[in-house]
This record gives sequence, structure tokens and C-alpha cells, in this order.
Amino acid sequence: MAIALKSRLQIDWRCRHTWKKSSYNTMWCLIGCSIGDFGTIAYFQHWGPDWSVFTIMSLAMLNGILTSIALETIVLIRQMAVGAAFKTAIGMSLVSMISMELAMNITDVALTGGAMLTWWVVPFMLATGFITPLPYNYWRLKALGKACH
Repeated sequence: MAIALKSRLQIDWRCRHTWKKSSYNTMWCLIGCSIGDFGTIAYFQHWGPDWSVFTIMSLAMLNGILTSIALETIVLIRQMAVGAAFKTAIGMSLVSMISMELAMNITDVALTGGAMLTWWVVPFMLATGFITPLPYNYWRLKALGKACH
């Protein structure tokens, strides 16, 4: 047991194939999360009621996770049956999605002072949303052999 755990902790972090695969998986997650997240923030920024930044960001995170699961299901339907695709999408790492959403929303609040989408903040949000879960996704793929695609 201790040897198996130790081998999962000691992995080769220089594997280009694994970085490429985990980057691809992270990119799909980022696209899905961004659709729900940005859509929610844009709604509240332009038309929504005057809710607190915390409430808007919490709802944006939830919607980001839900749209990521929906997009992953659609992508996976090309590879498997609908039910299996949905189960696989639901089984994706919530750790990765939550860390991605937190990074994106903390970046937004830190740079704009609230829940606001501006042309210059979006690239920073996407960059932090991609980079934050990437090492975890690499480890999960390399050590556990788990990926969504």
C-alpha cells in the first residue's frame, strides 16, 4: 500500500505526451466553464438585478461547472453512448473545475473590483483558469490514468 501511494506521488513531470493530453483536457474544461461563467457575469453586468459580487460569482461558478459538464457530454457522445458520456462527464474531476472557476473569478474581482467582464480582463481570467488546474490534471492522468477524453 505504501509503495503504491509513493509511486503515485513520485511521477515524471517531464512527459510531453502527458502534458499535451492534460492540456487538451483542460482546454475543453475551460471552454465549458467559460461559457457558463462569462454568460452569468455578463447577464448580471448588463441586465440582472443588483446582487452582491459573492452571490454573482457563486452563481457564475455553478453555471460554469454545469456548462462544462454539458459540453463534455456532447464531446464524449462522439466516442460513447449518451448515458455513458453523461456519467463520464459527471465523473470528471470537480477539484479541477472548482479550482479553475475560483481562479477565474478571483482574477476578475482582483483586476476589476467586482463581477465585470471587460475586454482586457478576459485573457487574464482564461490564462489563470487554464494554468491553475493543469498540474493537477497532469498528475491525475499520469499517476491515476484518469482523463475525461
